[in-house]
Amino acid sequence: MASLPVYDRHGKEVGTYEIDHTELAPRVNKQLLHDAVVMYQTNLRQGTVRTKNRSEVAGTTKKMYRQKGTGNARAGSRRSGIRRGGGHIHAKRPKDWRYRLPRRALQVATRMAIASKLADDQVTLIDDLAFEAPKTKDMAAILQTLGLHETTVLVTTARHDENVFKSARNIRDVSVSPAVELNALVVLAPRRILATTAAMDAIRARLDRSSAPMTE
Repeated sequence: MASLPVYDRHGKEVGTYEIDHTELAPRVNKQLLHDAVVMYQTNLRQGTVRTKNRSEVAGTTKKMYRQKGTGNARAGSRRSGIRRGGGHIHAKRPKDWRYRLPRRALQVATRMAIASKLADDQVTLIDDLAFEAPKTKDMAAILQTLGLHETTVLVTTARHDENVFKSARNIRDVSVSPAVELNALVVLAPRRILATTAAMDAIRARLDRSSAPMTE
């Protein structure tokens, strides 16, 4: 069991939080984490690319010059893929790149990602992140006070907080996600995590539910 210091928004240590990363994942499977991250990144691809083949580009169908006697290689169409302005020989078409790993595998990958952050001491806890109104300046001051202003940071709260989201969205290299929406890619992409104690409680409660046996 490890004790993580809990800070307030002024950088003062106000308590500790007891958590053992092995309760989230006894071991970290790098191959599973890799597969999960690749799946999430692949699913972000739009797949809307499209190019024209030789039947779709504009141009005459008249033979360019006579078949023999010119000394040139025989050619029939200006729209050939080997000529400038011609169609693509292997034209690209829209494609759906999305696929899905098993739900349980993704849940385990999320647990492993959070456990790896805890094991590497890359999680900073704060007692509260409430804002009366969106204020980017206040969020930036908190990050600087906690020494998180020169690295990539994931800010996570117990549930979606509009003021926290709007306060952090314009800060470079800072992302925001509630505990319920965390996945392996969201957790592993930034170098550090800034989480409220309530968010950690929500993460543990969610992971406990996901590890429960399925009922018919």
